[in-house]
Amino acid sequence: MKQNNFGELVFSEDDVCDLLMQGRTVDSLQRMVVDETVDLEKLITLVERPEALLLWGFPHNSDTAVPEFHLTQQNSWHMPVEYKQLDIAAHILGLCTSEAELQRCGEELLLFQERNLFDLLRYLKYLVDIMTANRVIWGVGRGSSVASYVLYRLGVHRIDSLFYNLDCREFLR
Repeated sequence: MKQNNFGELVFSEDDVCDLLMQGRTVDSLQRMVVDETVDLEKLITLVERPEALLLWGFPHNSDTAVPEFHLTQQNSWHMPVEYKQLDIAAHILGLCTSEAELQRCGEELLLFQERNLFDLLRYLKYLVDIMTANRVIWGVGRGSSVASYVLYRLGVHRIDSLFYNLDCREFLR
């Protein structure tokens, strides 16, 4: 949060979400000064009526096909613009330090691209950055995700699948 020229505290969307998670009431939110990133009406509606998620871009009926539902959700990742515009392939390849790493990441990135999952990778980069900045501790790695060297390079898990010769197709099947 920042202070404006009038000495008032101005809350960002992240600040408001933090306060909601800490149990702040809707009444206290309505008295706050918020910046342009906050859609306070939307946040209050979601707190008071969680079923209102349907009003904000979620499918309205159960007839929606799974691929269509996934596409709708992938197009509405909640992350800052700089992450949405990040060239994730170039970022990941830039993290590689050897020819073997470059080749493995290149192969995996093609598989991610075939499945239209670059937005997911961008979101995971954002999530790892946020968790790191807030000193959140997460596990070493679970399940088939540890077979992905790209996820290792992003910091999602700590298992070097290249070292252990794990096949990425175990994760992306």
